[in-house]
Amino acid sequence: MFETDTATAPAPSRRTILKAGAAGGLLLVIPLPLARADDRTKAAFAPDAFIRLDTTGKVTLVMPQVEMGQGIYTAHAMMMADEMDADWQMVSVEAAPPNTALYANPMLTVQATGNSNSVRAFWKPLRTTAAAARAMLIAAAAKQWKVDPASCTADSGNVVHAASGRKLSYGALANAAAKELRPADPTLKTPDQFKLIGKPLKRIDTPDKVNGTAKFGIDMMPEGVKFATLAASPVLGGKVGNVDGQSDAMAVPGVKQIVILDDLVAVVGDHYWAAKQGLDALNITWNDGANANVTTALVWADLKKAAASPGLVAKKEGDADKALSNGDKLEAKYELPFLAHAPMEPMNCTVHVTPDSCEIWVGTQVCARTQEAGATITGLPLEKVTVHNQLLGGGFGRRLETDATEKAVRIAQKVDGPVKVVYSREEDIQHDRYRPSYYTQMWATLKDGKIDGWLHRVAGSSVVARWLAPAFAGNHNIDFDEVDSAIDQPYDIPNLRVEAVRAEPPGVTTGFWRGVGPNNNVFAVESFMDELANKAGKDPVDFRRSMLDKNPRLLNALNVVAQKSGWGSALPKRVGRGVCCQPSFASFIATVVEAEVDENGEVHLRRINTAVDVGTAVNPDTIRAQLQGGIVFGLTAALYGEVTLENGRVQQSNFNDYRMLRINQVPNIEVHLIKSAEPPGGIGETGTTAGPPALRNAIYAATGIALRRLPIDREILSGRKKA
Repeated sequence: MFETDTATAPAPSRRTILKAGAAGGLLLVIPLPLARADDRTKAAFAPDAFIRLDTTGKVTLVMPQVEMGQGIYTAHAMMMADEMDADWQMVSVEAAPPNTALYANPMLTVQATGNSNSVRAFWKPLRTTAAAARAMLIAAAAKQWKVDPASCTADSGNVVHAASGRKLSYGALANAAAKELRPADPTLKTPDQFKLIGKPLKRIDTPDKVNGTAKFGIDMMPEGVKFATLAASPVLGGKVGNVDGQSDAMAVPGVKQIVILDDLVAVVGDHYWAAKQGLDALNITWNDGANANVTTALVWADLKKAAASPGLVAKKEGDADKALSNGDKLEAKYELPFLAHAPMEPMNCTVHVTPDSCEIWVGTQVCARTQEAGATITGLPLEKVTVHNQLLGGGFGRRLETDATEKAVRIAQKVDGPVKVVYSREEDIQHDRYRPSYYTQMWATLKDGKIDGWLHRVAGSSVVARWLAPAFAGNHNIDFDEVDSAIDQPYDIPNLRVEAVRAEPPGVTTGFWRGVGPNNNVFAVESFMDELANKAGKDPVDFRRSMLDKNPRLLNALNVVAQKSGWGSALPKRVGRGVCCQPSFASFIATVVEAEVDENGEVHLRRINTAVDVGTAVNPDTIRAQLQGGIVFGLTAALYGEVTLENGRVQQSNFNDYRMLRINQVPNIEVHLIKSAEPPGGIGETGTTAGPPALRNAIYAATGIALRRLPIDREILSGRKKA
């Protein structure tokens, strides 16, 4: 029997809140402050790089992961405070400085925030260090009282000796605790002992964002700062040819300087508008170079050619070739295009370069790499490069790259004083690190109504080969991200093989994009599952159930979402429900999208249900928000997302031709959290990967058209074009 906690209950009224409080059932939450750089004081007690306690009782968590809207400041603070038994009202957080040795993500081996692993990577390490701090504080109090530490307990920032009624605050114990030996293997709390973990606490970064005091990279204003915007070569690898109109640009009020580098032109001014107007006044010609003739058609032709040959074997079970040679075989080919990130906060970076220092203000997912980039470009020692990391106005993988910082440092080398480089939306979209295009081929045979043979061949760019080369080489030159959710597809298939074909596209650089490999593989697997269910004459949910006996957590999620979505109940004409199951990012999620396809081929979202077993839910509110936001992000890509190339140039430029899903198009999204005591899984990308295949399958159910390419082609759905 399952237990769920559904996110669609109406907001409580003031009367309800007061009644709950009177009954003792209301948890009052006071938001934590975000520590400012000038708030940092020398800690009396600092058991490691993460926790600092001063004599007032204030506990500061030095955040190893960055806040880009996913709520990690709150989740990490909850994990630390709960295990340490700190007073929640006395906890603050501050961003960690660049230091891979101290703050590397243990799952990525570098100081980076991504892969939906901020909670799961630090779940045990952060709690362990907090438990050690608690043990040292208890030991200090017990020594002062001359009692057995086992007779003492910790509670909300105090050590208590119940037998004598004595109590000492953490602040009073800070200096003494610093002299205690840190335990190597402290005892962690069991789930029944959690006081904060599992509670829907308010996010600690919200108050500052509401009152306007929160600082993002674009908000940084060091004294004397000038503003710059740039135009980089529109073709990857191209160079600046001629720059005409410089006198016109300098005549724009507020324009101070024109910076011409080999591959970009920047205009510096007193404010952004002056810089932008000055840049617009220039007439720049480019030497396009080797990629001048790259088109989308060329990219797809190269990708399909590469996919025609077998790839490296990423996983093999049984004998897929033999199973595929027997019975009626079904084959399908799926295509996903390049995608841009388009975060709310455009790319930006503020830099001040002097002969003996480089200071960088930015919001980045890779603080240490940013410091290294500054050192490499300036030739300065690493310790002479200071990085002030800020809140991120959206990342989605875009800020795992340092290209914007590198350009800003190069521009700043030509400017006297600090300069804030801000990308226009057009420059941002047309110079992205794009989600790879993928071409996936699937073959399968059925036996007794189940899948017997399975071959999954995915062809696409390897982001890991560029971004984390040692991991690529260490995995036998197979990009673990490219085959993520393919080698660990959840179904019981006796004979299968997964192959990876690396095919680097000309004319673009690819990067991580909120799911990357799972975007593609979940879409291919789950779309193919519906086509196989149809071939077997089975209901799509029942077909999946028959092969999930060895995956009970996902089976439970599927059962929950089927019930909550009303699966199997009657629907109007041209309305369908589509399902998607996935174990991506160590979470188990099943999603049902209900959609209508009108006679013109337009798709109207009607209702979305998703059930997730994320293990221990550190903050249920954050999980709901991440799933809802991720689903919208993924459905936006499914309905509209595509980056195309012509003459080496990206054709999309802004939200007029790189569309976002609008608020009036978004239906009710019901999130059902399945209670679990398992360790936490990831959640930031699971919704993004779940939405597109569930929508595609809803369209399949509504129209009988098996779409195999995204974004959705309305010409096909209206009958004006053949599939």
